[in-house]
Amino acid sequence: MTEPQKAYVLDTGPLSHFARAQWLGVLKIVLKDHRVLIPDVVAQELRNGAEQHHHLRCVLDADWIETVALETPAQLAAFAHYERHLVGADGRNVGECGVLALAETLPSAVAVVDDRVAKEAARGRPVTLRRTLALLCDAIHIGLLTVPLVSALADDLIAGKYRLPFPPGGFAEWCAREGLF
Repeated sequence: MTEPQKAYVLDTGPLSHFARAQWLGVLKIVLKDHRVLIPDVVAQELRNGAEQHHHLRCVLDADWIETVALETPAQLAAFAHYERHLVGADGRNVGECGVLALAETLPSAVAVVDDRVAKEAARGRPVTLRRTLALLCDAIHIGLLTVPLVSALADDLIAGKYRLPFPPGGFAEWCAREGLF
């Protein structure tokens, strides 16, 4: 019996910022051997913002990203759990709820979330989490990307107000400090 293909379930934040910085193709390369999924609630967030932020259209039109409706009882129960812990009066974090619920209920799925609060909500739940930076570092380790390329990508993300744990120009130093290379 063959192992199911690993799926990565992506959140709005990384997709939006990678598209805005014109680095969406890097995610496609990094995840090329896997299913790349977004829950329907993430697709809706992207559609809601696409008129004002045209770069989101690239994400919605990407043929390598599959939208999956949250509809099974297990998916809806997991979504409700995360919704209770993540969604406030402002309605934020619905995408994270969908990502975590979908990854939790699909075999061999990994939720790609960078939000600390979402990570805390998943503590003790049967869901595998990965941060976007970890995916990029994995790609460096296997020779798919280089440190200078990811440094440039990270600087562009930071310029677009994406929060990373280092300042512009600090990716390589951060990797060394974290013992990644």
